[in-house]
Amino acid sequence: MVRFTPRMSTPHLPLAGLQAQPPWQHETPVALRPHVLRLTAPNPGLMTGPGTNSYLVGSSATGWLVLDPGPLERAHIERLWQAAGGDIRLIVCTHSHADHAPAARPLQTLCAERSGRQPPVLGLPSAPTANAVSQFSPDRVLADGETLALHDDAGRVQHSLQVIHTPGHAANHLCLLLADEPGAGLLFSGDHILNGSTTVINPPDGNMTAYLDALDALDAACVRLGLGYILPAHGHVMDAARTVIAKLKAHRLARETKVRAAMQAQPQGTLDDWVVLAYDDVPVSLWPLAKRSLQAHVERLLALQGRTP
Repeated sequence: MVRFTPRMSTPHLPLAGLQAQPPWQHETPVALRPHVLRLTAPNPGLMTGPGTNSYLVGSSATGWLVLDPGPLERAHIERLWQAAGGDIRLIVCTHSHADHAPAARPLQTLCAERSGRQPPVLGLPSAPTANAVSQFSPDRVLADGETLALHDDAGRVQHSLQVIHTPGHAANHLCLLLADEPGAGLLFSGDHILNGSTTVINPPDGNMTAYLDALDALDAACVRLGLGYILPAHGHVMDAARTVIAKLKAHRLARETKVRAAMQAQPQGTLDDWVVLAYDDVPVSLWPLAKRSLQAHVERLLALQGRTP
């Protein structure tokens, strides 16, 4: 992400029955709905904002699905176990970056040791383009469009989430869609959509065209499933999901226009030359991060011209 600054759509979401959101803390889960909890890992920083949001979906009747267990923080892993009342049925990682997936196996082991139940770790394996600290191999590979369900003791489905593959930020990135209230469903967006920042697209594992295409796919899912709210991996809940997606895509394309102009102004230039022009509205201290997404824009523009990056 280029920078992390506060940008909340609303501090609370009364239409969906979501509670007002308190200041950030890392000790206690926040009930966004009776069956949706947010527990923020204690890893705040430039790249993570207030910290990585782990989400729990479920109830005492069904057990819980943990989405993005987070970094290898033992206290956070323990809090996830406690928040679920010791009944975790599924562990899902939106992608394999170091602030999202490393806690998956330790949490799985903790469940097995304390309850005798070993919940599977689900997601998409890291691609060959992933860096060394983002290697990930799930117990089961999730398919685009499949549904994950939590059942009560009678076998009835109480909560279900649809999986959608959203490459761009990472080749193995996915989002989960919870359409439990018509017009007010939830999009768990991982790092694809953040509150307070635009996510970094870092080639070769990141790809700008794939990212923009995935935004379109998420917008279509919002229409199809009645998704009204975005629950990001970093930052507060955002309402008006389609508006957020449209503004984010417009921002990316506006940045791409500046990148194109920079390349035309200095056709023999380098990333160091172009970042000065294309990211003149970003603090110089953040240009090293900005150059990652700049490279992704450059590769996309060259591909559109039929040229090899």
